[in-house]
Amino acid sequence: MSHASDSAPHILIVDDHPDIRNLLAKYLVKNGMRATVAANAAAARKLLVDHAFDLVVLDVMMPGEDGLSLCRHLSEATDLLVIMLTAMAEETDRIVGLELGADDYVTKPFNPRELLARIKAVLRRARSLPPGKEPAPDMAVRLGDWVFYPDRRELIGPDGAPAALSTGEYKLLSVFLAHPGVVLDRDRLLDLTRGRDAAPFDRSIDNLVSRLRKKIEADPKNPSLIKTVWGGGYVLAPAAMDPAGSET
Repeated sequence: MSHASDSAPHILIVDDHPDIRNLLAKYLVKNGMRATVAANAAAARKLLVDHAFDLVVLDVMMPGEDGLSLCRHLSEATDLLVIMLTAMAEETDRIVGLELGADDYVTKPFNPRELLARIKAVLRRARSLPPGKEPAPDMAVRLGDWVFYPDRRELIGPDGAPAALSTGEYKLLSVFLAHPGVVLDRDRLLDLTRGRDAAPFDRSIDNLVSRLRKKIEADPKNPSLIKTVWGGGYVLAPAAMDPAGSET
């Protein structure tokens, strides 16, 4: 365990290889961060109770509870940023980790300088976005002629019929609802909905927005709810969002 300024980002390193976690901790501290190490998921869970971390560097392959399981817990129970460490051949684990909510991944063997750059980039993206406030789970939200029930993941149309939402569409809609009137570029939408996996996923945001528009816009080609900001990304028009009453 190492310390720097109390205002420095506090990173939790979870890896069963002592040489990796200890050398990485020393490198991060040398570069102005605070670092705490854990040899496994069980030790990490105990540290999470007593310490406030900004980001977790998490190895996938560990004895006992693996990194994917802990990543799922972190995604569901905390707002912590997560960078996964995976072996070069573990492509499936990388994809699953991103789907579970990891913000980025680095393949082993890695250069500590690269990991430091990834940590700084993830922290920078997270801090550059104004804090969002998602609707209360029991609060219905009106979007134009539609009503969205977050707790039921249900979107009800003007005719009273529900529209099926994929997991990606639900996450994207929730992000827009948490940041009405805020222009969100593709990088931020990727970070907030599915984690960052470089170029291959860039166009998926456009496709996801297109699918969502087809479900909620009266005229998807001339949207009034989710607007395109040329060169900037997308924005949920603030006027489109109004409380529709509490769930009973």
